Parts: sequence; C-alpha cells; structure tokens
Amino acid sequence: MPTSRYTAIVDQLTAQIRDGRLPPGTRLPTHRELARRHGIALATATRVYAHLGNAGLVAGEPGRGTFVRDQGGYGGLDGRRIAPASRAADLSFNQPLAADQAEQLREALRNMATTGDLQSVLTQHSPGGRTSDKAAVATYLLDRGIDVPPNNVVLTAGSQHGLDIALRVLARPGSVIAVEELTYPGIKLIAEDRSLELVSFPSGPAGPDLDTLAALCSSRRVAAVYTMPTLHNPLGYIMSREQRERLAEITRRHECAVIEDGTYAFLEPNSGPTLYALAPERTLHVASLSKSVATGLRFGFVVVPDENVARAKQAVRTSSWGTSSLVSALVTGWLTDGTVTRLEKQRRSDARERQQIAHRVLKGFDYQAHSSCYYGWLTLPERVRADYIAHELADQGILVSTAEAFCVTPHPPNALRLALGTPSLAELANALDRVREVILSAPW
Repeated sequence: MPTSRYTAIVDQLTAQIRDGRLPPGTRLPTHRELARRHGIALATATRVYAHLGNAGLVAGEPGRGTFVRDQGGYGGLDGRRIAPASRAADLSFNQPLAADQAEQLREALRNMATTGDLQSVLTQHSPGGRTSDKAAVATYLLDRGIDVPPNNVVLTAGSQHGLDIALRVLARPGSVIAVEELTYPGIKLIAEDRSLELVSFPSGPAGPDLDTLAALCSSRRVAAVYTMPTLHNPLGYIMSREQRERLAEITRRHECAVIEDGTYAFLEPNSGPTLYALAPERTLHVASLSKSVATGLRFGFVVVPDENVARAKQAVRTSSWGTSSLVSALVTGWLTDGTVTRLEKQRRSDARERQQIAHRVLKGFDYQAHSSCYYGWLTLPERVRADYIAHELADQGILVSTAEAFCVTPHPPNALRLALGTPSLAELANALDRVREVILSAPW
C-alpha cells in the first residue's frame, strides 16, 4: 500500500479527534473493520492505530477495543497537561513538607553565614562529592543496613540523576533493563533517552513475579534489574526477605547488575535487608532526601561496588560535574545534627495519617496502598475510563496520575496513582472526596 494512503488515513482520524468529531471515549472500529472500510490490509490498519497510540490520541484496551483518549486532564509526569485552576490539589506528585521547615532552613542558612566555611561552598567540589560529605551519607546509611566506606558513595542531584548515573555505568545503548510492568516513570524517560530496552515482568500486591524474572534472565542478556523492594512506586508493596534473597540469587546466577531504588524506603525502615546488603558485589543503591527533607534541594546518592566507583564518578563529571556545594553543605549539616532523622520520623507519622484518610474516603473502591506509603493505587470500575476521570478532576483543580505514566507494556491498566503527600490534611480529604464523587458520577 502506498505510504500516502496510510498517511491520509492517519491524518483523517487525527483531524477528527482533534476537532471533536470523534470525542473522547469514542470506540473506534476494530482493526478488521477499519481495514474493510478503507480497503487496506489488516497489517496497515494495525499500523494506523499504533501511530495514533504513539501520538497519545487513542488507547487500546484488551477485550474492549480502541478508544479516543481524552486530551485534557493530567496523565502523570507529562508537563503538557496542567490543571486550569489557579490553585490545585496536587495528587500527582509528592512534595511533603513540615510546617516548621521554612524556619529550619532560615536558621541553617544563618548558621552557615556566621560560622560556616563560605569559601568552601563557593568552590567546585570533586565529581561525586567531598569526602566529608560522603562520610556523612555513609554514616546515615548505617541505619538503613548499608555499611560502606565514603569512597563507595557518589553524590548526585537527586534520585533521577542517580538512576541516570547507574545506567551510564551499567548499560550501553541497546542493553536490556528488566523492570516491573508498573514502575517508576523516571526509568522510562532515561531508557528512551539512552536507547535502552525495557523488558518487563509482572508484579502485584504481593510483590514481583520472580519466576518470570528468572525466565527472562535465562532467555535474554539482561544488563540490570531495576527494582524498588521497599514501598514500590506505584503499587506500594514491600518485598519479603525471601523475595529479596531470591532476587539476589537470580541476578547472581545470571550475572545481572541490580539497581535498587530506595527513595521511599525511609518510610518503613524495618522492612528487611537492602539488596545492597544481600548482593553488594552487583548492586547499585540509589536514593535521595527529596521525600524525607525537600524535593527542591536535589540531593541524592548512589552506593556503588568497588569496581564501579571510577566509572560512576566519570558519569557524574560527564552529566553535571556534581551536586551544588551549597546544597551539599546544608544537607550534610542536617544529616549530622539529627534534623534528617527528626524529619523522617515526622514523615512516617504523616504518611500513616494520610493513608488512614485515603482508606476512609475511598472505602468500597479497589484501592491498594501500604499503611506507611505516601501514595496508593486506585483501580477504576470497568465502565469508567481513567483519562476521563483525570480530565474531570483537572477541570476542578485536582491533579492525578493515570496508570499510563507507570506502565511499560502497551496496554496500561484502568487505574490512577494517587500521591497523598503534597496537600494539607484538610485539602487531601476534600480532594479525595472529589475523586470519589467524580468516579461515582461518571456517565459510563
């Protein structure tokens, strides 16, 4: 079939979707029916729908068909979608803060100005951080079950930067990275940017399907397994010790590296041994203080095995040279004086209170969340489409994330990830009430 014919069908459907002739939620013809109507091959019809899907215009749902997607609302980490309300209740991104943190920052800056080594914060530190700053992080990590010398700690500008460093160290373009079918969106962004192949294995409320992971590692050359053993984002599960030990055994047997994301692990500090502790020779542990202290500080770290230290520092040098000297001085001061420990304790109490609100308001819905978690997974009734709910909520100033942002497979589940950490407690209860009402009043 000439390319121009294929392009004409794509352009026709695109125009009909964008001008409203095919409104959101419209069920499109089956692939066979589209082929019959236009006199094209079935494979070409499949290409047409694949093109529209890649453009974000349609979504295929197994067993139901292909539907026009809602172009409004908020789909997660997609900056093109914003809520029109001037003041939004953000349930799409966690930025937890305590009431007294602004004053803590003022006091810390005053102390730095009067007693600190200001010349030090005006100079550029070595890639990966100063030894004194890395020593503060290494001491902090002892309570997380990670015992490493400062040289094995590489400072980064947050967890996303840490993941990028880990993948620069472990993978070349075209490498296979194993991830759960639902995973942190940031790993998807890096993989796309660096031409890495994400190959998924299932997971659920009880954790990952490690039998499928083992089969995957047997059939493909997997460079690394990316996982979140404590408070998986978005499902919120915690791997058991047995699961952690088996994952370590699988990666050791197949000579895969492990990228362990511990960003939210501080919320459940007694959840089990870290994968780094179980397999230190092949695990890169990535975390930050974004959720425990403040997202705007952009301070994180990667713990790396001895053989990866030089490459990790080189990757930092290549990507950004290193963290801000001012931020490093501020955060390591808080690590050593106990401020971070106090804030983490506050966050744990706050997260539990917010989950209690969510479970109360969403009672009767298919809502899955760990009691210590700052987010939850809301599976919608079959008759209700996630993009429609996201649009309706955004029109009311409430931002949510659809499952698409987290899904590696072509067909995301019909669900929302609700981040609970940003609004005030009163705003959170009101926003969740609106989520409930919008779902119950949905027209299909």
